[in-house]
Amino acid sequence: MKAYAKHEKETFERIAFLRTSFETASSPKEIEAIDQEMNLAVKRLFAIAENYPDLKASQNFLMLQESLAGTENRIAYSRNNYNHAVMSYNTAVQTFPGLLIAGPFGFRIKEFFEVENSDMREVVDVKLD
Repeated sequence: MKAYAKHEKETFERIAFLRTSFETASSPKEIEAIDQEMNLAVKRLFAIAENYPDLKASQNFLMLQESLAGTENRIAYSRNNYNHAVMSYNTAVQTFPGLLIAGPFGFRIKEFFEVENSDMREVVDVKLD
C-alpha cells in the first residue's frame, strides 16, 4: 500500500506541475513536450484507478478525472485554433501581396503544433509493488 500511496502522490504532483507549466510555456515545441508528458501522466493515473476500485469510486478522483478531461479538451481546442492561425499566417506570408512585405520585414513561416510521438497513444502499464 505504501508503494501505491507514493506512486499516487508522485502522479498527482506531476499532473499538477504540468497543468501549471502550460501557462509558462513560450513555444509550440515546449507546449508539445508538456502535452506529451501530461498524456503519459494521465494514462498512469487511469491505470492506477483501474487497479484500485476504491480510488475509481472516490468523488475526488471523479472530479479530477472530469477536470483532466476538460483540460485535454481545452488543449485540443487551442491546438486547433493555433494551427488554423498558423495556416492563415503562412498563407499570407507566401502569397501576393503579403510576400512583398513578409520578406523585407523578416516574417517567416511558422511551425504547426503537432504531436510527433506516436507512442503517446499507447496504453501505459503501471505496476505497484
